[in-house]
Amino acid sequence: MKKIKYPLSWTKNNFSIKIFCSIPNIATGIVLKTSDDIFLIDPGDGILRDLTNEFEVETIKKISDVFITHGHHDHVGGLWSLLTYLRVMNKKSQIKIHFPDGCSEIEHIYKAFVKVYQNSVSYKIILNPIKNQELIKTKRLKIKPFPVIHKEIINNKKRKVPSLGYNFYYNKMNICYGGDTAYCEELVENAKGADLAVIEAGQGESESDDMHLSIKEAKAIGKLAKEYFLVHVPE
Repeated sequence: MKKIKYPLSWTKNNFSIKIFCSIPNIATGIVLKTSDDIFLIDPGDGILRDLTNEFEVETIKKISDVFITHGHHDHVGGLWSLLTYLRVMNKKSQIKIHFPDGCSEIEHIYKAFVKVYQNSVSYKIILNPIKNQELIKTKRLKIKPFPVIHKEIINNKKRKVPSLGYNFYYNKMNICYGGDTAYCEELVENAKGADLAVIEAGQGESESDDMHLSIKEAKAIGKLAKEYFLVHVPE
């Protein structure tokens, strides 16, 4: 498979997604937009650079929600710099961070940020640890979180980490983003019929395992949607 050239972009009827990058162990960074709103998904290292290259300050300050699939550094490494930037730029509107319940990385980043800046933050940060798969609603989006299977290796042993995928619905369209996951029926069901599926293939050309999807598996799931992107493919 040819090396993926980022960014990847998709737009349909004022609904768009831009994947600045999604490289295993390095960084992921995704922006989701409607006609009036801007959201972030998995703000890895470099997200602030990508945002400031792409948008005016006032647009970045409009970010209302951040969706986290899991707490690994390549998916959350840019969150601190983003929150700090919004503080410096005097953001006034609140920002809500959605993440899997038990994702301690987000809780620690939040606590450290509040401790450092205390009463000097100009905007409100709301944490939403997702404990079930209830529908999340913003002004114009409906978001369905769903469980996926992702693991990490600690001391030569594998263990599951709190992980979610998300299905984003807007004006009868939907984008399915699975995050990092091994093969699971929840991803298959949520990718079916999606206008766009964004599917990781972190196992590359290797045989599938219980941590990531192989390219073969990822393509098979992607083809269940109307269009698909493969991301998080090893370089």
